[in-house]
Amino acid sequence: MDIEGKVALVTGGARRLGRAFVLALAEAGMDVIVHYGRAAEAAEDTVRAAERYGVRAAAVGADLRDAGEAQSLIDRASKLLGTPQVLVNSAAIFEPGTVRDTDIGNWERHMALNLRAPFLLTQAFARKVDGSPGKVVNISDWRAAYPGQKYLAYTLSKSALLTFTLMAARELAPGIQVNALALGAVLPPPGKDESYLKRLVGRIPAGRPAEIREVTDALLFLLRNDYVTGETIFVDGGAHLIHG
Repeated sequence: MDIEGKVALVTGGARRLGRAFVLALAEAGMDVIVHYGRAAEAAEDTVRAAERYGVRAAAVGADLRDAGEAQSLIDRASKLLGTPQVLVNSAAIFEPGTVRDTDIGNWERHMALNLRAPFLLTQAFARKVDGSPGKVVNISDWRAAYPGQKYLAYTLSKSALLTFTLMAARELAPGIQVNALALGAVLPPPGKDESYLKRLVGRIPAGRPAEIREVTDALLFLLRNDYVTGETIFVDGGAHLIHG
């Protein structure tokens, strides 16, 4: 797909990696719709930053934990800049919880935002695109394929997202390609500082965290390539090789 001039919707696009995705797409010439949950001010700041690349940008708020809001987001976004040709499912939460102590609230928050919302958005996206070319990229985690401890609901939601990627890619072909990025250490989790990443370096074959550009370049590759679908690209410096 020639992405220049196309419209992309990025969920969770106001901050952190979501913002990085938005700005990379804007730099590549895409018009961008920045979804946010509660970070309205940050979303508007991201919109302004995207517009500096000479593209159109707009922000749209929705609580994706609410099924109705998730189902209606594609239609609402389309009224702002036109029907998106690209959907990046980036919004997620990352909370600890083990088999012993994960409660129903923790479970339901992760499943609603990390799994159900991407499903509902992809479903609505496919209906809206209606036979035209489209791209869906789901943002997952290397731990989804090689689960460890401490993040039960998060890991299960991201693991199921990879399975959904495979199923959606098969069903929505040939018009829509559906792929995933399984990320490793890029940014410290909310509430953590750079020391969090430094503690991980010894367990990463690449010997360092990812640079933002290395992650956004992987996204751009998937959007520009029309013959890759149902794939998960591990952008984790080889962490899955050690922990898998």
